[in-house]
Amino acid sequence: MSTFTVSAILSQPLRRERAEQFELLVDTGASYILLPPQIVDRLGLETRIERQVMLASGERVVYRLGDVHICFNGEDHTTTFLAGPPGSRPLFGAYALELFGLAVDPVNQRLYPVPALL
Repeated sequence: MSTFTVSAILSQPLRRERAEQFELLVDTGASYILLPPQIVDRLGLETRIERQVMLASGERVVYRLGDVHICFNGEDHTTTFLAGPPGSRPLFGAYALELFGLAVDPVNQRLYPVPALL
């Protein structure tokens, strides 16, 4: 399985003047966007609740959850993110892929548009 990143502009949902561009690792095994603490702090993102999540190792942990505005591929959306631990990599998870109507081509390391499923 190949891994690749995509570039997206992230900001606070209501105060978009603090927008910055970041590289996010495409991860179809992750549900949410995951942001390390340095990005959460730099953008001043709020986390409103805690959510139990299961890591790829099977370990269960609790992360804070909040909203982030994301500009990617000519579209703008507000979506949920998890505030990851120090040292974590920013991830572009399955919910974000669905929100933007994208699927993963791991061989060619690209995203491509797909119709939404109901």
